[in-house]
Amino acid sequence: MARTIHAALLGAGTVGGGVYRLLERREGEMVNKLGAALEIKTILVRDAKKPRAGIPPEKLTERFEDILSDPEIDIVIELMGGIDPAKRYVEEALAAGKHVVTANKDLLAEHGFELAETAAARGLDLRFEASVAGGIPILTPLMTCLEGNDITEVMGIVNGTTNFILTRMTNEGTDFADALREAQALGFAEADPTADVEGLDAARKVAILASLAFHSHVTFSDVPTVGITKITAKDIGYAREMGYVIKLIGIARSTNGEIEVGVSPMMIPKRHPLASVNDSFNAVFVHGDALDDAMFQGRGAGAFPTASAVVGDLIAVSRDILAGCNGRVRLNPYRGLPLQSRGNAAHRFYLRLRVEDRPGILASVAGVLGNNDVGISQVIQKQRTEDDAEIVVITDRVQTRHMEDALTIFGSMSVIRDVSSVIRVYSEKP
Repeated sequence: MARTIHAALLGAGTVGGGVYRLLERREGEMVNKLGAALEIKTILVRDAKKPRAGIPPEKLTERFEDILSDPEIDIVIELMGGIDPAKRYVEEALAAGKHVVTANKDLLAEHGFELAETAAARGLDLRFEASVAGGIPILTPLMTCLEGNDITEVMGIVNGTTNFILTRMTNEGTDFADALREAQALGFAEADPTADVEGLDAARKVAILASLAFHSHVTFSDVPTVGITKITAKDIGYAREMGYVIKLIGIARSTNGEIEVGVSPMMIPKRHPLASVNDSFNAVFVHGDALDDAMFQGRGAGAFPTASAVVGDLIAVSRDILAGCNGRVRLNPYRGLPLQSRGNAAHRFYLRLRVEDRPGILASVAGVLGNNDVGISQVIQKQRTEDDAEIVVITDRVQTRHMEDALTIFGSMSVIRDVSSVIRVYSEKP
């Protein structure tokens, strides 16, 4: 008879239930795929008396100790989310000699390196493909089949909620509030959407991507973040007129021995592959010196897409157990590249200014920009009312500190009614 590898689930919610059901689907062919049977033996839940469809009640426990003390359990699958108690459970599982598979981006973006060091020191696997972009395989490729490359850029749409909202605003002319309500009604957005619409969810994923791509220590707190709540239909219209689409983009770049990371709304040229990624889909775009460009696209969330990544990790760990080679794939910050100072990062920007409608205003705006080393690439001037006009500018590449100096001056000028929008414009590395 084939060996059985036993695993335990921490959490039986949407993803946990998806993992259990997906493994049941594959039960008949697992021995052929893996060379062993794979079974979820125990599931940690808050209330073991609560029925869970399709899950035998005898597999449920409220005691994590039941999992730790069971010598048959080889792998712990952490699907609880958040930092506490997930971090403690993962640490205790590793201390007990159990391999860990997790989908917990919050935990990895803050404590991934220390957990990876613990796993490596004990010769254990720590796998986390599902922590970024759901079912899209991107982390394992970065750690394995793309290792022959010097990766210089990883960027993408890694939050389905914001992509759904911006798609509705772009294609249907919906305003932000209505698009958000639709996303909530369809289950794409939580009742409290802050982590999504303010870019926090994406920032955690960017920290993980940057850490892997550049073999350096990047955490959530290192990622400057701007959300989509201030994007308007007017900005989307101007973007279309100038040949762009607005997306919430997480980006990580390696330039001159430094790492630049960030999450913000960005104007993407319509010709770029990310510009056509719509609705709740995710996509990650990678540039390497040998590979050139590649894009990974698919469902970034949901029970079965995320379960797909979790089960893939589970099978990979099981194969390592059978081959006796655990601990071979891990976070490895051997380069230790520093983070680039935010003010030194060079970008192009879209500015929308409401100004007094009188002669010479455009020249004044251009003068302020020029005096701060900000070149102009495109400009549109349109009258809004009898007294106000609107000026829209796309700049050349400029260091962020110079752009911020110009914006400070605009804020002190009486002829500038307000700076209505400032949005980064994507440009390839020089």
